[in-house]
Amino acid sequence: MQRFFLFAIMVFLAASMATAQNPQIPSVQIKDVDGKPFNTADIKGDGPIIIDFWATWCKPCVQELNSIVDEYEKLVAETGVKIYAVSIDNARTSARVSPFVQSNEWPYVVLLDANSDFKRAMNVANVPHIFIYDKKGNLVEQHTSYTEGDEAHLFELIRKLAAE
Repeated sequence: MQRFFLFAIMVFLAASMATAQNPQIPSVQIKDVDGKPFNTADIKGDGPIIIDFWATWCKPCVQELNSIVDEYEKLVAETGVKIYAVSIDNARTSARVSPFVQSNEWPYVVLLDANSDFKRAMNVANVPHIFIYDKKGNLVEQHTSYTEGDEAHLFELIRKLAAE
C-alpha cells in the first residue's frame, strides 16, 4: 500500500511538472480592438502562434511589433504564423490603441486587456513579453524585453516550428 501511495504521488508530481513546463493558454474574457468580447481560449492558428503583450506607452514594445511587421505577411504565407498583440493599456489609455494600431498599419490580431486579467493569468510582469507556441499549442519559448535584431531569432524559430 505504501508503494502504491508513493507511486501515485510521483505520477501526480510528474503530471504537475509537465503542466508547469507546458502551460495551456488560460481562458480569460477580454476584448478585441473593436470592443467585442474575446475569450483567450479561442487563440488558435494554422501554424505557430505568438502572443505579444505590449502597451502604447512602451517604446521597446512598439519597436518590436514594428520590426516584425515588414516580414509578417511573408511569414504568414510561409508558415501560417498568427500574432496576437495583447495591449495592456488600462481603461484610461485603451481608447488610444485602435488609432495607434491603424497608424502603424499592424496586421496582427489586437486584443485589449485593460484590467490586466489575461496578463496576470499568463504571469506577465513586464512588457514586452512574448510567448511562442508551436502549431499544436505547446509553449516553446517566452522572453521579455526587446533589443534590435531579436526579430531575426523569432523569424528563425517560427520557420523551424512550421517545418516540424
